[in-house]
Amino acid sequence: MTVDLLSLTPEAARQTLAAWLDARGEPAYRARQILPRLWQRPISGWNEATDLPASLRTALDQTFPLERLMLRTHQVSSDGTEKFLWSLADGEAIESVLIPEGKRRTLCISSQAGCALGCVFCATGRMGFRRNLSPGEIAAQVREIVLRDPSQKPTNIVFMGMGEPLLNWDAVDSALSILNQPEGLGIGARHITVSTVGILPNIANFAKRSEQFRLAVSLHAPSPALRRELMPIEKKYTLPELTAALKQFRRRVTLEYVLIGGRNDALDAADQLAKIAQPLDALVNLLPLHPGGAPDLTPSTRAQMLAFERRLKQHGVEAVLRRSRGLDISAACGQLRVEVEGPPRNRRKVGAEEHAHIE
Repeated sequence: MTVDLLSLTPEAARQTLAAWLDARGEPAYRARQILPRLWQRPISGWNEATDLPASLRTALDQTFPLERLMLRTHQVSSDGTEKFLWSLADGEAIESVLIPEGKRRTLCISSQAGCALGCVFCATGRMGFRRNLSPGEIAAQVREIVLRDPSQKPTNIVFMGMGEPLLNWDAVDSALSILNQPEGLGIGARHITVSTVGILPNIANFAKRSEQFRLAVSLHAPSPALRRELMPIEKKYTLPELTAALKQFRRRVTLEYVLIGGRNDALDAADQLAKIAQPLDALVNLLPLHPGGAPDLTPSTRAQMLAFERRLKQHGVEAVLRRSRGLDISAACGQLRVEVEGPPRNRRKVGAEEHAHIE
């Protein structure tokens, strides 16, 4: 039987390795040689761990094979944004987006193959929900970047790719430990953001973690009625329930708001949004609708987006209008996979929100 060490938390991986080595009669220090090759100084296969005896490398390969994501398509934008389409072992595919900005390198990662939420402005919806990712598949999106070029290791991680992270909480919970802990990938908790449409039970579970991970909430509408039109999740977890839960969250929350022409970008919508953001002391990220995410919707004009941002600031709300990134590549979340694989057949039109342009 094989074990996926890359899906275990660093502590669990250390314990598993120690027990296995002990059963083989290997010296205890071997665990200290092996563990860093998982995440700190990752290798693509045990044959590269040349500081270990050949017989041990063979045994490791047989018992703990290192699962890889296979790069299927790689696109580079003129603004430096990189889009990766990864093939998984079972043939499914997921996407990651690397966004450079000065010394920051933000990697937008996926937590599910597809998504089951049906938000109207997202390209991921064109493929439907396929399956949850394992902790190893989530963290591997970072690991593969490091394997390609250690100097390009991401400084920031955002769970804003394909899928709803809090509908795959157990795997995301373990992946957060892998990404953050020193024996893992060692990325600071304040540099890791989990984005959710508002899965209330798992917002509570996320809040129980002691690390200072960031929470972003995909709001996209300031009223229950409008939110229901854009995001079917409103039928299960209502906006009043969501805002009440966020008031209990100990750390500052970011509210994400994709501006859609004629749907949610009027100034009275900004007034309503301010009433939600003010009691939370929330930062509002205003996001241009990526044209590849939903061809049937119209992005707000630049003038209207600036007016919306200005109106929020007049209410004392901290708001930032983000730039769209990767406009010359398939940077909308889910867009690249849809283009590569073609339109889905006989699948429900479901999906998550569009995030790939977030900085």
